[in-house]
Amino acid sequence: MTEKRKTVHFDKAQCRDFGAPDVFSAHVFRVEIPASRTEPVRIVEDFGYRGGENGVPYEEERVCLPRAIWSGLADIARKDFNDRLKAHKLPSGRWKTGNNLVDRLLGKELCVLAWAAERAKPEELAVVCSRWAALRPEERWWLFSMTVAEAGLAEDTGRGWRKALYHALSDGEVRPPAKKRPRLPEESEQTSLFDLFS
Repeated sequence: MTEKRKTVHFDKAQCRDFGAPDVFSAHVFRVEIPASRTEPVRIVEDFGYRGGENGVPYEEERVCLPRAIWSGLADIARKDFNDRLKAHKLPSGRWKTGNNLVDRLLGKELCVLAWAAERAKPEELAVVCSRWAALRPEERWWLFSMTVAEAGLAEDTGRGWRKALYHALSDGEVRPPAKKRPRLPEESEQTSLFDLFS
């Protein structure tokens, strides 16, 4: 018997910035953009009501980006996220000075982009953005999970999967926008080897 997933739908009034639920203590990412253009941009994962329980911290700083790097990737992330928010009939967002809240899954994707770009040279940023844009959301989520398991804090620059993300996404040329790739079936829709023998 297949278990149906419960889907939570938010209306426009319940979301802010980049799809972040506007409810008390939601699990979100926070992009802190200082007023000074010389200060770095920080991306922080805020665990919401789960923070502080069972060994889960209240929040963790995932990456600290020099302003020039942030400026090179902010636009591609904004466009990608807004296209997907519009597809779900949610309001679009824009980066502003101060705290910007980002939906939990979009925040994971933003971290993958930031981790790949944090050590990039200026001429590599366009390649990193292009290759990140070509990834499916579920591929980005998987990369986040692999990276955060061993090198997911701001001070982990250049280690493990963080280093691999830089090399994988900065290598090559800027690709023209590809056709939309077909949606992959959700886990619950896929047949596994074990289903065949049960």
